[in-house]
Amino acid sequence: MRILYLLAGFIFLLGTAMPASAARFSGSYLLQMCEMSADGRETVPGGHTTCQAYIAGVIDYHNVLQSLNIAPNVNICISEKVTMNDAHAVVLDYLRKHGEHDDFVAAPAVTMALYEVFPCKSKNRKK
Repeated sequence: MRILYLLAGFIFLLGTAMPASAARFSGSYLLQMCEMSADGRETVPGGHTTCQAYIAGVIDYHNVLQSLNIAPNVNICISEKVTMNDAHAVVLDYLRKHGEHDDFVAAPAVTMALYEVFPCKSKNRKK
């Protein structure tokens, strides 16, 4: 039993020794998860779910910042009529065209992609 506790402790310490960057999505990883074949099928099984969940997280965080009146200068306003499939297509197109985001955290690329298509028209948030 003592060996099991030692093994569990070792595994725990090994897991906490991983660099924090290992948990972050890079632009190239998000592109890989979002990528679709010519016939519209995901190229990584479950990739569309991962892609859309990440995009939704960025949008949700941006909406929180907007609600607190601390939204950044790159302010996005996405209508409730826009589906996650629509957002996925916008982000995928952007990532394909902007390889400069490949080695960096993907969240700014998602924001820039959405901003190109869904910028706020004024300081007041419009839906």
